[in-house]
Parts: sequence; C-alpha cells; structure tokens
Amino acid sequence: MKRYVTLAFILIFIVLMPLIAPHYAQGWKIWSIMPPVVAITLAFLTKNVVVSLFIGIFSGAYLIVLQTGSPFSAIVRAFVLLTQEFVAALSDSWNAGIVVQTFTIGGLIALISVMGGTKAIAEKLAKRARTAASAQIYTWLMGVFIFFDDYANLLTVGPIMRPVMDKMKVSREKLAFIIDSTAAPIADIALISTWIGYELGLIKQAYAAIGVEANAYHVFIQTIPYRFYSLLILFFIVVSALSRRDFGPMLKAERRARLEGKVFSDDAQIMSAVDTERLQVSAKGKLKVSNALIPVLTLIIGAFAALFYNGYTNIINGGDAAMIALVRGPFNFTVFRECFSAANASIALTQSAVLASLVAIFMGWRQRIFSLKDAVDSWIKGAGGMVITVTILILAWSLSGVIGKLGTADYLVGIISGKIPPFLLAAVIFIFGALISFATGTSYGTMGILMPLAVPLAFAVSPEPVFLYMCVAAVLSGAIFGDHCSPISDTTILSSMGAACDHIAHVNTQIIYAIPVALIAIVLCFIPSALGLPVWISLLLGAIATAGLIYSFGRHPEAPLSERNKPHLKKEKAAE
Repeated sequence: MKRYVTLAFILIFIVLMPLIAPHYAQGWKIWSIMPPVVAITLAFLTKNVVVSLFIGIFSGAYLIVLQTGSPFSAIVRAFVLLTQEFVAALSDSWNAGIVVQTFTIGGLIALISVMGGTKAIAEKLAKRARTAASAQIYTWLMGVFIFFDDYANLLTVGPIMRPVMDKMKVSREKLAFIIDSTAAPIADIALISTWIGYELGLIKQAYAAIGVEANAYHVFIQTIPYRFYSLLILFFIVVSALSRRDFGPMLKAERRARLEGKVFSDDAQIMSAVDTERLQVSAKGKLKVSNALIPVLTLIIGAFAALFYNGYTNIINGGDAAMIALVRGPFNFTVFRECFSAANASIALTQSAVLASLVAIFMGWRQRIFSLKDAVDSWIKGAGGMVITVTILILAWSLSGVIGKLGTADYLVGIISGKIPPFLLAAVIFIFGALISFATGTSYGTMGILMPLAVPLAFAVSPEPVFLYMCVAAVLSGAIFGDHCSPISDTTILSSMGAACDHIAHVNTQIIYAIPVALIAIVLCFIPSALGLPVWISLLLGAIATAGLIYSFGRHPEAPLSERNKPHLKKEKAAE
C-alpha cells in the first residue's frame, strides 16, 4: 500500500509541476510551500522519512528550474540542483560540525556500553526508579541537568535512560517525547547555553532597528516568564509522569508497553545511533557506574570549558576593543556569558566528545576491558550507527536550502503584515512562528526570519517594554513548538534516534501532546497577558489547565475503562 501511495505522489507531482511552475514565476508564491507540504505529508503516509525528504527536495528543485526550459530537461537540472544542495549542506561549517559531533558521540556511547557503564547506571537507577513514574522523572531531571545544549542533551540522555525505561515498561515513544521536550525548551530558557548567543544577537539587531538602546541579555531574561509553551511543556511532562496518565496515540503506546511488554511496535522502523542492546558488555570488567559517569561528566565539563575557550578566542580575534578589554579583565559572570555566547557550539561540543571518547578508551584499556584495537573497533561501530541519522539530517538541511531559494518563509511572514489587534499580536506571532518552523524544520531559521519583523510590528502597536518582551518570547517559543511538531526537524530526528524509536511514531505521539499545550499557551497565557493580566497569573492559569487536560483526558495504561476494580493499580500508585 505504501508503495502505491509513493508512486501516486510521484505521478501527481510529474503531472502538476509543469502547470504550477509558470504561476509561481508570475508571483503565485503560495506554491512555495509545496516542498515541505509534500515531504511532511508523504512522511506521514509512507512512514519513510528518507524517501519523503528526497521527494520534497526534488519537488522544490524542480519548481525552481522549471521556470525556464522544458519539463523534460528540468528533471535533469533539478537533479543537479538537488545534489548541489547536498554538498552545500555539508559545506556549511556548522552543519559539518554537527555531523562530526553526532558521529563522535555515537562512538562514545558505544564505548560506554561495551565498558558496562550504561548497564551499570541503568541497574543503579532501576533500584531507585522502582516505578514507571520515577523512571520518567529521572529522565526529565537528567534532561534539565544537561541544559547547555539541545543536541548534547538528546544524544546523551536517550541512550543512558533507555535501558531503565525499558525495564519499567515505558514505551520508546514516551522516552522520545520526554527527551525532545526537555532539550530545546531547557536550552531556550537557560541563562547560559549554546542558544543564547544566537538569540541575543537577534534581539540586539531587532531593537536597534527600532532605534531603542537595550541590553539584549536583560531583554532575554525578561522574556523568560513569557516563554509559555516551553514552560508548560516541561510542566506537562512532570504531571503526566507522576499521574501515570496519557491520552491519544501515547496512551496506546503505553498500553502496548505495559500490558504486552513491547516498548516499540512490531512493525517499528527503529532509529538508533547505537544499538546498545546488541553491543555486548565485555566480560573482562566489573559493572561500574563510574564507567558511564566519568565519560559523561567529561563530556559535560569539557563542553563548558571548550565553549568558554572557543568563545574567548573568537572575541580576542574579533577586533572589538571593548569586548577584548572585558574578557581580559577580572573574571565574572558577564565574561563567562559573553564568551559562551561567542562560541561555535558545533566545534566546542565535538572537542568535548572527542575528549570524553579518549577518556573512555583510557579507562577501558586501564581496566583491561578491551585492547586499543577493540576500543577503536567499538567506537567505529557506534559512529557507524549514526549513518541513518546523519543521512536524514543532510536531507533536512537540503530541504531547508531549497525552501530558502523558493522564499517559503518570506511568503508565510508576509501574511501577518496586515493590521492585527494589539491583544492578538503575540498570539499571532506565536502561531506564525510555529507554522514557519513546522514547514522549514528549523527553530533557529524561524527565529532569524521572524524576529526582525515581530519587534518592529510590536513597537508600532505598543512601545511598552513588557509588550515587546511578550512578542519576543512569542517568536522564540513559537519556533520551538513548530519544531517539536515537525517530522523534518533535526531535533525531532535526533530525539527518535536517541530513544531508538520509530520516527513517525514519535511525531504522531508528540504532536497530540504539543498542540493542546500550545493552545493553552495561546488562549490562557498570551492573550490574557496582552490584555494586562500579570504574567504569573497567566502562568498559573496555564499550569492549572495543563494539569486539568491530563486528568480529564488521560488514563492509566493498565486501566482502559476503570481503575476502581484493580487493586494492584492502587498499590502501584501508592508506591509512586
């Protein structure tokens, strides 16, 4: 069936594209949304992300080149443009750094698994995480702990907590949701993170455009209470975990895991950077938590050190006399913040992953768990497990490049340039941020596109600082919400990989949770706050509604009808 659906899409594409292209060339920019729509729709229908992304990219390339020449020659020229986009995606230094970082962390995870570190920490946590609820809370806490970078978060927490969640019969879909919903939201609101430099730059430029002198970091801090979606989705995880209530496709997945013992479905297409279940623990060493803890702490501490040093070097070489004087002066929080903001995260995190890998190799060799040759072989095996993930990332970046050439984001942004009531502006900015992020699969790109428009619009409607803070927060949180729902988002892809989950299953279960939380953020937080309600009251209303959503629609996975006649559930709930 999936084969026929794919063929039908291709045939429709071949027939319609020659008819669509002339209209696009004449200014019908609505057709620019076709590539992401094709990729996303096909991904849901066929469950094959690679093929869907490829066809989406090709449709965009075909639309671009078909404006000149015949439909038949355009096929060849579209293929040429498509391959150029692949090369361009890898030519970007940031993207190349992410690829290297992904491979390196995959190798690190393999080393930790062979050393028995993953199994040891899983057994240790399993003694503390005696219920499914506590296992989810520990996963949430670990996600909050690794606050400084979303990629490092996804690639670390998922593989470490996967054996614990499996033992507690928590579905892979739920694990993917938890790590996905603690990665970007935490990095977005953290006072120090790899995101903050980019966000501060956007805020500074946007305020400069309206002629307002503002401390970008001060503005950033003031927007945190208004990041309604990020804050509410973090709260949602805790309430769902403690109550052990789920709804929608997630409830179905949890029932399958709890009642049938299947943490993923029989027909799942597992995405995993490293198959830790198949990497056999060496019999030569004892199971030690330190074999996981030390390499992971090296990764985290090394990331902080590398980010600081990389940012410090960039500032020194940047030529800004004031900044150079600042970082060469007495060390304080401001110096740390500025260096962190100026760092190239992809390079710094790769350096920390390489260092952690070397530490793991030395530890395993020192304990005679493996020889250097076996260590390298295990590292390569782990890195090789990342191939499917890197393939999808390259395809997603290439689709983003084609979308940029078509002007998809500019078209979506242009829709909101009309007159909007002040109390709706922040909500509308949030919605369009979500749409752009969903269509393009990038929260960073969405922030860069929408921020320069949102701040001048907000300033024209009301120059009040609080109103501007709210609209800036709407851009940032809307971008994260759309990114969460998009199957072509890199963080969504990495979440599926980190949890070893079927990618489409992760998207299907997460989107049903993300949309209601976003609606609560819009109706009970953004609009009331824009009407003058204090932000803490809006947050309280949002939290109450979020908890009410879970308790109204959520059900325990072992209680499809009623929990009253199940004494074992009462005992388990008492333990939780």
